Amino acid sequence: MHESQIAAFLDSAAKAAKIIKETVEEDGLIHVFSHLDADGVAAAGIIGRALTRLDARFRVRITQWIEEKILEVLADKPDLIVFSDLGSGYVNLLKEKLGEFKIVILDHHQIRGETTDSFVHVNPHLHGIDGARDISGAGVAYFAARAIDRMNVDLAPMAVVGALGDLQDKYDQRMLGGLNEKIVEDGVKAGLLNVEKDLVFFGRETRPIHRTLASTTHPFIPGISGEEDKSLAFLANLDIKTRTDDKWRALRDLSDDEKKRLCSALADYLLSRGLRLEVANLIGYVYVLSREEPWTPLRDAREFGVLLNAAGRMDRSSLGVAVCMGDRGSAFEEVSKVLEEYRRSINKYLGWVMEKPERMRELENIYVVYGEDYIDDKIVGAISSILSSGLPNPEKPLIAFANVVEQGIAKISARTVDAVVARGVNLGDIMQASAEQCGGKGGGHNVAAGAQVPLDRIDEFIGVVNELVGKQLKG
Repeated sequence: MHESQIAAFLDSAAKAAKIIKETVEEDGLIHVFSHLDADGVAAAGIIGRALTRLDARFRVRITQWIEEKILEVLADKPDLIVFSDLGSGYVNLLKEKLGEFKIVILDHHQIRGETTDSFVHVNPHLHGIDGARDISGAGVAYFAARAIDRMNVDLAPMAVVGALGDLQDKYDQRMLGGLNEKIVEDGVKAGLLNVEKDLVFFGRETRPIHRTLASTTHPFIPGISGEEDKSLAFLANLDIKTRTDDKWRALRDLSDDEKKRLCSALADYLLSRGLRLEVANLIGYVYVLSREEPWTPLRDAREFGVLLNAAGRMDRSSLGVAVCMGDRGSAFEEVSKVLEEYRRSINKYLGWVMEKPERMRELENIYVVYGEDYIDDKIVGAISSILSSGLPNPEKPLIAFANVVEQGIAKISARTVDAVVARGVNLGDIMQASAEQCGGKGGGHNVAAGAQVPLDRIDEFIGVVNELVGKQLKG
């Protein structure tokens, strides 16, 4: 990533900021559409906070994808439409359907369709920067917000939450790199972020240690993930006390010696099950939001990301946006309950997939999870992310699908690992080509992508994906 690429990207963010400010100065109405995952919800929070500070008139809507129905909600003719963490995959549709509107796209996904001067399009891919690992949708929104007003530097932690929620910690020892690293620097300089090295587990700030182990999905530890009693036994075996006096201990309370023992025992356990790649996910960089209350899920940026993902996936995205915009009262209380419900759903679906071999099948070049009518289509992406990190053969991508019966489509989520991408596989391209061949739509990143296809063509779609992955693997 050269300085010239960064400068060109920042210049495009400044153009977006200028249009947003001009619209507000003219008292124009702004519609913000953002994606429903953690990154999209964080991006919406960042834009929402920046617009609130400008005293703008605006609305935020969270959506799973852009479709033609979007036109129905534009009846009040906004003066500007901002797409955050989505839009780049729908350039042709937006040109065709929304040509008369002023549009700003703040996205990091691969671009589908011919770009046009009629939109202000802020996307790292336009400048040769990798949108799958160097900057997330929330990061793109952050640079636009920072260009609106330097005071928005205090939104850097939210962009870090978005990047981690989007699993962009792909640099050495689960570090954020690229443009994300510049955002981290802003947050550290402003005294809002601390960066530490530790065991990387969900709940290091908030949960009893045995629950932290039981709720870990990245890495997924077979026989421990989802099993509290087995986690307790594992810790007892290592002589690590789970309580002091009457109080449960969290990961943050362990001594360095206890952490070392726990880490090496988990590494041995994973190796004994042939999960060599998972061992590397045990230790890494941890991003702590130093102004947030200890013992809350907002303190650890990865936990915050899971909280936002839960809000989006459980149809409560407005709570997530409110928390990103600063609500630490009722919205935070509500979304904490939603998070518990989300965790239970994830464990239920993972258990269901593992119960019968035909629910996850290995084909020649891919694994397929047949979620059909059982797995919620909004949660199928989370399920595919978790399962793809613990496959018997990590050299094969995984696709999972769930039926959206009322719309007559299957929602597909595809995931792979960087080593497979290095061999030439691009899931964004594969999802697009396969979906279009089967009368649907698709796109995304090289390492993570999605599609929607008609229900009656799902078997055909799986066949095409299997074939295209094979072709790309052969070069």
